[in-house]
Amino acid sequence: MNQPQEHQALATPKVRRNAKLAAENKQGIVKVIAASSAGTLIEWYDFYIFGSLATIIATSFFPKGNETVALMSTLATFATGFVVRPFGALVFGRIGDLVGRKHAFLVTLLIMGGATTAIGFLPTYEQVGVLAPVLLVSLRLLQGLALGGEYGGAATYVAEHAPEGRKGFYTSFIQTTATLGLFVSIGVILVTRLNVGEAAFKAWGWRIPFLLSFALVVFSYVIRSKLDESPEFSKMKAEGKGSTSPLRDSFLNPYNRKWVLLALFGATAGQGVVWYTGQFYALYYLQTVLNVDFVFANKVVATALLLGTPLFIAFGALSDRIGRKSIILTGAALAAVSYIPIYQAMASAAGYDAVTGTSINPDFFALTLLVFLQVFFVTMVYGPIAAFLVELFPVQIRYTSMSLPYHIGNGVFGGLVPLIGTWAVASSRAAGYSWSMYAGLFYPITIATMTVIIGTFFLKERRGE
Repeated sequence: MNQPQEHQALATPKVRRNAKLAAENKQGIVKVIAASSAGTLIEWYDFYIFGSLATIIATSFFPKGNETVALMSTLATFATGFVVRPFGALVFGRIGDLVGRKHAFLVTLLIMGGATTAIGFLPTYEQVGVLAPVLLVSLRLLQGLALGGEYGGAATYVAEHAPEGRKGFYTSFIQTTATLGLFVSIGVILVTRLNVGEAAFKAWGWRIPFLLSFALVVFSYVIRSKLDESPEFSKMKAEGKGSTSPLRDSFLNPYNRKWVLLALFGATAGQGVVWYTGQFYALYYLQTVLNVDFVFANKVVATALLLGTPLFIAFGALSDRIGRKSIILTGAALAAVSYIPIYQAMASAAGYDAVTGTSINPDFFALTLLVFLQVFFVTMVYGPIAAFLVELFPVQIRYTSMSLPYHIGNGVFGGLVPLIGTWAVASSRAAGYSWSMYAGLFYPITIATMTVIIGTFFLKERRGE
């Protein structure tokens, strides 16, 4: 009867101190994840508003007359933000490895928020002519630079706080922010569109999601500014073991350079195209190929994203048990072999009529399920990737080394999916090919297959090392 009390009485002060310390550490990692994830989610939100509004922006910042050319011009502008991300990775990765993770991702947050808010104030093509797209591209470049420094800092920061054996689980919360940022951007756009009406939304309502960024960034900055530097980085600096030239040590050292290239071609390139095909290209395919209603298409994708988001954490946790590499490459392989039948099924579920080029009575549940399947592949390749990259490189050059392959894989290989896909469909249709609807899938299938082959034979699992 008295056994529990006896055990409690026998607990030594050291045991009680250890229990208290464990509770404090848990509270600390929760705070770190919350602050890091909130800021990263807002940065992804800022970055993806542009893509979610591409069909609307095309009519405001480029000459009217040819909708396809205007859309492709907008997608090219969208892509500039992706292409410049590796440069942001180099600039802020170096700062993060020299000065600290916290300092770097505070600066990126302010740059992103400022650029996004400014887009909401830009004049249109009808008002200032060619100056409008020039200003738009300039701000898009700033967004890309900021995001290039943000992700590596947040992922590294969380991983360096996480206990051994749990890095996949804890960093997976950062991985949810990209999809949640896209989800929030779609949600804000839908709410704004439904409240102001179609005509007003096209005229000025599209600016509201951009302007909202200002309040979100201020909120996130206040939270992040109260965080301490990561313990691994602080220990390294205290012991005088930091790198004096992170760029040289990352890319001129042959051994480390080999792992940077393998991380790119054997992991992040395939992961990037799967991510953007399953979320962005699926949205464009519904809107521009199947001609599904704007609101309907956004509801389909938003619902699929919401249902799929918990799987990022599930696969991150699973990677702590069975390894990161096998999950990532399995997701890429499943995507490569499934895309064409999935998109054929999407055309059928939308009631697409090839003669009229319109969709009649699209099936919401069927389309949501088909997009969810693509999001499922996304969660497999993306959930474990942060822990995988962090474990691949030493702490002295981790921010720089992991950021570059991540942002080339996602920003260049992945970010070009919407542009290349839209161009492939338009050009193959003009040539009269019967398979033109699916021409946009050939690029992501090829890159995903390349990653599976290289990753399987040349990439090393470093979980637990």
